Amino acid sequence: MSSTAVPADSKKVRNRIFIALGTIIIIATYLYLVVGQPTDIAKSSFSQAGLIAIAGYVIGAILLAVGAIHRLPTATVAMVPVAIALNIVVGQLVSVIGIPVYLDSIGTILVSALAGPAAGVVTGILTNVIWGLTLSPIALPYAVVQVVIGVMAGYAARIGVFRLFYLAPIAGAITGLVCAIVSAPISAFVFGGATGGGTGAIVGAFQAMGQSLLGATTLQGLMSDPLDKAITFTIVVLILAALPSRFRNRFPFVREYHVFGRKNQALPTLPAPAQKTADAVAADVADATDKK
Repeated sequence: MSSTAVPADSKKVRNRIFIALGTIIIIATYLYLVVGQPTDIAKSSFSQAGLIAIAGYVIGAILLAVGAIHRLPTATVAMVPVAIALNIVVGQLVSVIGIPVYLDSIGTILVSALAGPAAGVVTGILTNVIWGLTLSPIALPYAVVQVVIGVMAGYAARIGVFRLFYLAPIAGAITGLVCAIVSAPISAFVFGGATGGGTGAIVGAFQAMGQSLLGATTLQGLMSDPLDKAITFTIVVLILAALPSRFRNRFPFVREYHVFGRKNQALPTLPAPAQKTADAVAADVADATDKK
């Protein structure tokens, strides 16, 4: 017993180390962008600052994935690319239209609710790295915001937020408040407040009222992010409600933390030939008594 317990404990320690290292690298990358204020990243993802950001976020995501891979079933691995595509397509569409929200984290929150915070974080980081390399360099530095979303959505799922429809937008609004505070320095110091879409006009309006650049981006975030995340969490809870309970219960995270309530757990069933009604069992007992 002790020989099997030791390797299991060592694996847990190793996984926690990977997750801790990944978290430290992601935070360090965020601080580099905020403190260093590399404005050249707005022009190209392949600038020096862009490559540092890519390396930091990707390495952090890989370490998190390695630390959490033992908890990720095949269904999660297959779902991540779909979630990334959903984030990018919807987010890019909203950005082009110019609506002052984002809706670029539907896939991240969906994965977090089904597979946990680590899986959501990996999905979010890879979304913004791929998005920044292919369509919009502006998306790259905001990968850290997807980390916040993945973590908070995953823990919201743990405490049962997705069991009740009306709790989802509340959790989304709280997540949006944190995202606004995290993203404001990036918007101000890296992009000068010009992040495109409908949010740039709001920043300009606050600056015209006498706010500093950081103050304007913070106020814009506090207006847009809670609304955006409340809408996104609501969309996700509707998607989850539409999914078959058998599919949802394929995920160990869902079963372990009763994300959708105990009644949704898949109960084991006996093979059909072995199943008997109470009347059939009583009849067998009666026949055996008569023979005696």
